[in-house]
Amino acid sequence: MCGQDKRSATGTVAVSPQVVSTGPGSPADVRQAVRRALARRPGGRTRDDDEAVGDALLVASELVTNAMLHGGGVTAFEVTPTEREVHLSVSDRSDQLPVPVREIDRVGRLRAGGHGWMIVCTLASDVVISNLRTGGKRITAVVPLPPGASN
Repeated sequence: MCGQDKRSATGTVAVSPQVVSTGPGSPADVRQAVRRALARRPGGRTRDDDEAVGDALLVASELVTNAMLHGGGVTAFEVTPTEREVHLSVSDRSDQLPVPVREIDRVGRLRAGGHGWMIVCTLASDVVISNLRTGGKRITAVVPLPPGASN
């Protein structure tokens, strides 16, 4: 289940040489970092690229936005593309786990916000939440990509 696999982290993540890492930034900065990392992947484009890359960009945006709004700010961001997926890791200052919110409020109205975690859980093939030794947490979402997807 999304976010149910909580592991203790060592404070570092083994990553490929293609990793792009940034500190605190805006969702737009993170989307640009994901685009750059995916553009460096070897291989040609397919018709499925735009949707898969869009999914990765949306997941990265939602993770960063959630860290900014609910996690005390982004302390680190890493993107590690492989041939068939991209690993997106966002660290923040909070030990609080993300929780899905109800789409309908107490009086039956559709909520305008609060859907970011459900978007992450829907688009990612795997999500792992790790405690950091220095405090806070890292959320890593794995988003599937077609071979050679780039933007």
